[in-house]
Amino acid sequence: IQAESIIINKPRVILYKKNEKLLNNSNSIKTQILEPFEKIIAVSNIYLNNGSVDVVSLATNKPIFRTKNIILKLEGILITDATLKEKIPMQFEKYVLVCDSLYYKPNAFYQINIGQISTENNFLKLKKFSYLPEFNRKEFVRKLEKEKDIFTIKLDSANLNKMDWGFKNNRFFFKANSLVAHHVDANIYRNKIPKDDLSKKPLYNALLRKIKFPLQIDTIQILKSKLVYEEEIDFAKGPAILNFDRFNMQIANLKSGFGLKKTADVKIKVNCQFMKTSPLNVDWSFNVLDQKDSFHIQGTISNFNVVAMERFTKPYINTSFTGKFNKYHFDFYGNDAISKGNATLDYEDLKVKLFKKKHPEKEAKLKTAVANLLLKNDSNDKTKKADVEVERIQEKSFYNFLWRNIAESLKKILI
Repeated sequence: IQAESIIINKPRVILYKKNEKLLNNSNSIKTQILEPFEKIIAVSNIYLNNGSVDVVSLATNKPIFRTKNIILKLEGILITDATLKEKIPMQFEKYVLVCDSLYYKPNAFYQINIGQISTENNFLKLKKFSYLPEFNRKEFVRKLEKEKDIFTIKLDSANLNKMDWGFKNNRFFFKANSLVAHHVDANIYRNKIPKDDLSKKPLYNALLRKIKFPLQIDTIQILKSKLVYEEEIDFAKGPAILNFDRFNMQIANLKSGFGLKKTADVKIKVNCQFMKTSPLNVDWSFNVLDQKDSFHIQGTISNFNVVAMERFTKPYINTSFTGKFNKYHFDFYGNDAISKGNATLDYEDLKVKLFKKKHPEKEAKLKTAVANLLLKNDSNDKTKKADVEVERIQEKSFYNFLWRNIAESLKKILI
């Protein structure tokens, strides 16, 4: 059959899978769909209206993937013996894909939901995206063999612009001029009940360098967003919480290291409201190709009422503080092994209160008195400075490394 165009209205596709993988082998699309199609029909354009797709696990009789209201336009289609040998076994001049109510279960622990996807040639837009745990926290933690972060991520919209992707010499590549995400609401939760994961945690240089395909996004913007980090020793006291509101991030020159001999530094800028009270600004840079995984990070927090830290320090170290950091600035250089740098602090009226370990609602008055004797409670209108040098713990993350540098600087200044 030869035709210029085929129009398909309201198709419904239901696939049943023996396992919970959406796609066992990408070649199955080529061998089971496109090759037979090409032998029966020669067509230049395909238009599909109001379609739906469901992929169901035979083992659980539950969906692995589903989406509906699919609109698909493929124009200028070319299928030949040569294209069938490629990773994408057809060529087309233009494409449009719109669908909504997408659900995908990538593994046993998470589900992805997207309100709407629309893509045309070189742009992609997502609306109402969410990446959600399948279980409540207690059940999720019970299922973990080792300590691991639990992510809950939602966003209103994300746009990829001037996108170019495909396969070159049988290797996937992805490039985009920009990615802009609006109103991201991200929660990262960690419980200390599971065993420690003692595997090495690579820094971001190494993580990007080891990606096995060319990846490039020139600029990334995360706007008007929110980040919450929670850490819990057990379920008795409740989690220690760090809040980053009005969160804005800009990333420039994000690339994988694949095939590169030289590249510009990845540069990251963050501005946000820390613990709902104080402006925090951070500048961070590193080079993907640096085998030592060197980095430079500096930041400033201003007008910080340390009472706000009680949500983190009270459940985690049985301690609360009063006082004010007028300005704290840190400037650290480091690599995969060690970091060096300095920090400055202008502060006033700092006091500490310690609580009893077995009765955290009661103050440990003797310990509190001793701690306040040791504490330099005021910088006397002067900026105090401390130099730091910290060895990296290889099984801990970059953020643990940064926190230990900050903690070391505060310890030197305040005690």
